[in-house]
Amino acid sequence: MRKTKIVFFIFLFHVACLFFSFKYVLKDKPYVFPKIIYFPPMPVSAENPVTINGVELGRYLFYDPILSADSSVSCASCHKQQYAFSDSPNRLSKGMSGQLQSRNTLPLFNLAWYQKLFWDGRAATIEAQVFHPVRDLKEMNLNWNDVSKKIQKSKFYSKKFKALYGAKTIDSTLISNVIAQFERTLISYNAKYDKVVNHKAKFTLDELEGMELMNDMTKGNCLHCHTTDGNGLGTTGDYSNNGLDELTDKNKFKDPGLGFITKTANDNGKFKVPSLRNLLFTAPYMHDGRFNTLEEVLDFYSEGLKISPTIDSKMEFAHKGGSKLTKYEKKKIILFLKTLSDSAFISAKEFSDPFHK
Repeated sequence: MRKTKIVFFIFLFHVACLFFSFKYVLKDKPYVFPKIIYFPPMPVSAENPVTINGVELGRYLFYDPILSADSSVSCASCHKQQYAFSDSPNRLSKGMSGQLQSRNTLPLFNLAWYQKLFWDGRAATIEAQVFHPVRDLKEMNLNWNDVSKKIQKSKFYSKKFKALYGAKTIDSTLISNVIAQFERTLISYNAKYDKVVNHKAKFTLDELEGMELMNDMTKGNCLHCHTTDGNGLGTTGDYSNNGLDELTDKNKFKDPGLGFITKTANDNGKFKVPSLRNLLFTAPYMHDGRFNTLEEVLDFYSEGLKISPTIDSKMEFAHKGGSKLTKYEKKKIILFLKTLSDSAFISAKEFSDPFHK
């Protein structure tokens, strides 16, 4: 009898949790995501279901500098739509009072498929990712209690949150949830590459040759980390040391990257493998923005690879400095990479600043 009661109370607890999660948002209609057959299945957040009005509210907050201490910096200050929500052409972004960030700003698109976020993998969810910039001294420099108070005082936001959640108190969870909902909708899938996959366009001979060179394990050898065949994301989403710096001691990396988060020396020098999508809009490249052009990136992989203790085993040409591509081969690979840039994404009205309609 006692065991039956315990099981029953556990059941009630789970029902209560589900009710707490969904009782407000069920008032709103679910957001309908595009179906992209050549993308992996999109992970769904049961704790933060994406709704039409939730996305719209998150969009307002994404573009509103109210999230920063002096109301001068918004998410969009460093994630600009015209640059695929990166901060191109800046190597490092400026936060409050002009303070420079430590790393190049990653673009925001197709985030729903990533199991970790940031260059160092510090966030496991988009909701967790939203928390960090607000508290960062070099970015928005505001604690979440003060953020909540500022938004609570806004008639505009208090009305919208009450309509969406029925909540009188606006806390950090609700705020980060709606921003995360908006960020989940930032899906890039309308490049020329996508049109080719959908049989609505064809590669030129040069573009096709570039794709073949990129996936050739004796040439570009990019496919291990930047998948494009059967996976339209353009990345595995892994964290890797791609041979940027030459070291003999794994504890001597200037920026340990993933290792700083995991506290594991074997992870030092590993950073997020970014997507190959939208490269035309997101220069400069790498976690520190050291390469200004795609030509520089190809030169690095061709003849600039450096050996270090944690270099990824998939960097098969590291022992000889690179894959030794010819100028002709580099040019063709770049022509293919350009087909992954999505001009529709960077001009889509549904992702634009709602304060300037």
